[in-house]
Amino acid sequence: MNSNVHIRKFCGSDREAVRQLCCDTGFLGQPIDPVFEDRELFANYLTRYYTDAEPEAAFVLEKDGVVRGYLLGSRRPFRQQLFNTFNNLSLLAKGLVRYRGYNEASRKFVRWILTQAWREVPAAPRRTAHFHFNVMPDARSLKTMLELTSQYFDFLRSHGETQVFGQIVAFDGRRGAALFERHGFTVLNRAEITKYRDVHPGKVFLCTVMKELGEAGSD
Repeated sequence: MNSNVHIRKFCGSDREAVRQLCCDTGFLGQPIDPVFEDRELFANYLTRYYTDAEPEAAFVLEKDGVVRGYLLGSRRPFRQQLFNTFNNLSLLAKGLVRYRGYNEASRKFVRWILTQAWREVPAAPRRTAHFHFNVMPDARSLKTMLELTSQYFDFLRSHGETQVFGQIVAFDGRRGAALFERHGFTVLNRAEITKYRDVHPGKVFLCTVMKELGEAGSD
């Protein structure tokens, strides 16, 4: 990994940078704005649990001293499910209040969330640690991905976890299932995410991948 790239544990002062990165990479690695304009709700939905309720399981990637990527994880699935129940109700209420002020693309996104999203998310293990990550293009590489996941997996091992899963967006060969299989993951299932059909020329899939952790250094 380049000497100007550094991966470390998340701290509270990273929260806003993580939220911004979430939105800056939320549309297939690009800014989410063409799909959904409400960055506050988008970041709350995807990052709030990890940064506010389980920050010890999060990591950030710095390049030249600036946060340019993150990995958000959880080893407490029941706590997350409880948190998300109340968080999602709050987000739904805010989204419905703001709905009339949204542009058409954002309204379409809200309608997809309400009517289709739950049908399209592939099944995932319910009692297993998990993760997701995003890295800005200038810091994105196979090496950074492997180092981010390696540090998180060592964290999980230190707490007695033996398995981990992730749900990975795959399209046009980007972060395809074959890449994860080469690094010890098993692809459990995948589903097409239809919200991108009008804004992306190819099909976009969400894949559930799982890994047996084994010993440190085996990643």
